[in-house]
Amino acid sequence: MWRRGIRTVVLGVALVVLAGCGSETVESDDTADEATRAGTATAWTRAAPIRINGVRTADGGRSLVVDAEVPDGARDCVRGLRGELHTVEHGTVYVMVTFETRSLDRNAGCTGTQRVEATVKLREPLGSRRVMVNSGAVFTPVGAAPPALRQCGENGCDPTPPRCTSSSYRQAVDATDIPRHTSWEERGCDDTWLVLDLSTRMGPVCGDVGDGCSTSAISQRWFYRAEPSGWRPVTMNGDAGCAGIHKLLPELPERLCATLPRLDRG
Repeated sequence: MWRRGIRTVVLGVALVVLAGCGSETVESDDTADEATRAGTATAWTRAAPIRINGVRTADGGRSLVVDAEVPDGARDCVRGLRGELHTVEHGTVYVMVTFETRSLDRNAGCTGTQRVEATVKLREPLGSRRVMVNSGAVFTPVGAAPPALRQCGENGCDPTPPRCTSSSYRQAVDATDIPRHTSWEERGCDDTWLVLDLSTRMGPVCGDVGDGCSTSAISQRWFYRAEPSGWRPVTMNGDAGCAGIHKLLPELPERLCATLPRLDRG
């Protein structure tokens, strides 16, 4: 009886120890699950840069280095940055720059930005071909200071030189900080200077005459100087003749301002 009692006690202790081990094992699994959930709470998403700041050549023109702006914060916000050659056709090299980020999660804290560089390997030297990054920004080596490429603007990579033509006047108007749908009247033009009277309709859109709707026009006279990229707005003045404008632009030829009427501002 005494030995049977000992065996009973020992068996009971063993069961308690096993039960304790099983309890510890379950607790360890829960901790691992929590760690896994914490690690995957902020999902990584593939994205494109916020902005492309510049492109330059490297390795004798066989590589492109893309200067890009990406998210940044207290924690790691970017990983897996890569630049890839997509295709080459019609004189343009198409490249893609992507990365993984968790900036789409508000809790990630990726509220700032940082500049990074992605390298793209080319099959052959760039030469005179253009570069388009992510189907958006376009850069060209023509007219640039190597190794940097020149970013193309709204008027393309090869803007039309300033001329005394209607299309050139449109470029001048587009380069002026005025509302869209502004009309113009040429007041004088030569190889260096351009004078335009610009008129912008203000007020509601009117229908037939007599419907009680009235509009007004705001007029401005702008003076432009010719530059390689097109007409650049310099200043504005609505005085008659040359006296007023010569205080601002004494180099303006008198033949372009002598007959200017006083501008009717509407």
